[in-house]
Amino acid sequence: MRQWFNNNWVILAVFFLVVVAPYLYHGESVFQPLVNGLLIGGVYALIAVGLSMIHGVMKIVNFAQGEFLTIGMYFSFIFYTYMPKGSLPYWLLVPVAILMFLFGVVVFRTSIRQVIGKGDSSYILLTLGLSILIQNVLQLIFGPNYRSLEISNDLKYGSFFLFDDRIILSHPRLIAFAGALVFVVLVTYFLSRTDLGRAMRATAESTTVAQTLGINVNLVFTIAFSLGTVFAGISGLLMTPMFLISPQVGTTFSTIAMCAMVLGGLGNLKGAMIGGIILGLVESLSSNYWTLDIAPVVINTVLMAVLVFRPYGLFGKGARRA
Repeated sequence: MRQWFNNNWVILAVFFLVVVAPYLYHGESVFQPLVNGLLIGGVYALIAVGLSMIHGVMKIVNFAQGEFLTIGMYFSFIFYTYMPKGSLPYWLLVPVAILMFLFGVVVFRTSIRQVIGKGDSSYILLTLGLSILIQNVLQLIFGPNYRSLEISNDLKYGSFFLFDDRIILSHPRLIAFAGALVFVVLVTYFLSRTDLGRAMRATAESTTVAQTLGINVNLVFTIAFSLGTVFAGISGLLMTPMFLISPQVGTTFSTIAMCAMVLGGLGNLKGAMIGGIILGLVESLSSNYWTLDIAPVVINTVLMAVLVFRPYGLFGKGARRA
């Protein structure tokens, strides 16, 4: 039975049938929830890819990834106050990306670097503490109240209509999905076609071998962590037109990103991307058919069911043996 489930695509097909079946049984349209899930799943994929890059290269899990997303949202909020009212927040992509990269460098150099190779408990406690610290600092500076960008109604409520208005594509969701897709394509090209990307892949395989080949492992670690931070910050920027901003908003997204990374396979960028899209679809379908509160239950049920048959995730290769 276990061998039969080793086919990843069979597993995916089974879970889609399980989630979609209630719609088909009750004669409801499944296309709109599928489209919504696909669009938000693209942003989840971007967060998970950043998290997976950090784990793949450095072999640590960043439990503060959601808080990095929150910082990206607050950077967007601060910059947007100096822009004309009704402007597109997506023009802030470059300054937010630069600030998040610098923030990632500072965090890595001052804290993360000290715990690499010193056991799982060290980085778990450090990143969890960092998560709590960021939440409290943000609450101290901005207060506990929710904030939002004063974007135009055309962006906030604008939509494309397809198939005689049976499918609605929200402008913010569509732009967020397109932006996430572009970044995922760029990082794939970066890792496979550039010298620095190849150095990161070599370091992910073995830091010892990478050092013997003359690769500056500390520099690779710094860039990998900072790029993961950038992906979280850009995800925050893409989400600001759709979500309210608060110091605790990143907690939910951090959980989803963790689930997507584990679902796809630790350190596997393709798996993280597909895992994010799957969780977006599961969340949309379950919350639309039942309630929004049941979505986390369904997501974790899907994750646990996959891990029963694929302990290393859908695309994980398992532990290596000499």
